[in-house]
Amino acid sequence: MLRRTSRLAVALVAVVAGLSTLSWGGQAVAAAPSPLPSPSPWVAAWTGSPQQGDTGTPFFPPPETFQGQTVRQVVHPNAGGPAVRIRLSNLFGDQPLVVGHATVATRTTASSVDPASARPVTFSGHAGVAIPAGRELLSDPVPYRLVSGRDLAVDLYLPVKTVGATRHADARTTSYVSTAGDHAGAAALPVGKTITSWYFLTDVQVVAPLSTGIVAFGDSITDGTGSTTDANHRWPDYLDGALPARYAVADEAIAGNRLLHDLIGPSAVSRFDRDVLSKPSVRYVVVLEGINDIGLPGSLGRTGEDVTVQQIIGAYQQLIARAKVRGVTVYAGTLTAVGGSGYDTPVNEGKRDAVNAWLRSTAGKAGGFAKIVDFDALTRDPADPDRILPAYDSGDHLHPSDAGYAVMGKAAARLF
Repeated sequence: MLRRTSRLAVALVAVVAGLSTLSWGGQAVAAAPSPLPSPSPWVAAWTGSPQQGDTGTPFFPPPETFQGQTVRQVVHPNAGGPAVRIRLSNLFGDQPLVVGHATVATRTTASSVDPASARPVTFSGHAGVAIPAGRELLSDPVPYRLVSGRDLAVDLYLPVKTVGATRHADARTTSYVSTAGDHAGAAALPVGKTITSWYFLTDVQVVAPLSTGIVAFGDSITDGTGSTTDANHRWPDYLDGALPARYAVADEAIAGNRLLHDLIGPSAVSRFDRDVLSKPSVRYVVVLEGINDIGLPGSLGRTGEDVTVQQIIGAYQQLIARAKVRGVTVYAGTLTAVGGSGYDTPVNEGKRDAVNAWLRSTAGKAGGFAKIVDFDALTRDPADPDRILPAYDSGDHLHPSDAGYAVMGKAAARLF
């Protein structure tokens, strides 16, 4: 069943074949983009921003190495429709990424899937593919009924030794690595180990021509650090749940990310075009980033990367200007409190206050974001405004709890 092409698949591929483009190094192999986004039947139902497997920081474990194993990765889509395609990334690899077999299926419980739902994923008609180092690849359209809010399992059989050089480190989701063998699409995966990073998979896109794409763009607070694993309690998840079904929210955050410097993922200004503007049907982006530019240089001893408030504002204005050319509206969130955390110094607090003052005073004006959501005011402790309210604190005094993320996501919904 998995290897038989149905008449439905043939018909679907005929309809959307012209839209299934390859992507090399983040640039689609297609005509140059028009100033305004072109209408597209596709929308990003789920995303995981690619970052280097080895960040060189103490925050993340070293990347996994796979050999002759199947990786079953679980994602939670925020849009549905009759066909899907996936993007695989080898952006940070130094060898070709060899995929022998790939499938999509409906996850039932833990590492199990509904075998009747399993469908093969092909690449230019082939079951296997070798993606060159530094490149990305979109699959062919797959006739699979994706349901918003229902977990999807994407299986990749990796037949040769493969270092996880491209991953999304802080997935907040359990995925599964098999014992030896090609088990793609199997109802029960023989699990060798569990992982909490996504490897090589960066996008699940779905045919949903009436959907409007929203990208949540940021760092660990948008990535959901501090939220409950496997609960989908990041603030962008709550945002999606609070909006009408015509919106599809994609989370393009990287824990530890900064606006202006690489280290934990490419900087925001360098990845913005790929992670935001290249997404089909995107019309809005909500930016929440900058606190690591303020706090990380001191906490990691990288004082040569200290930035000024004006440099942070300049980075924001770069994002706003680049989005405007593509007809994408940019909103932003204020930077939340850091009191009691490793970022808590008078200098850092002064910068955070100055950035937030600029965000609030320029919203809706030339050079500023179209609107802001005041995450700081929503989550801070009224008795100690430099700290997160204890009920909203995950415990590290920097990242919100599930309850804090819920408040943020529901407030962000009022932007739309």
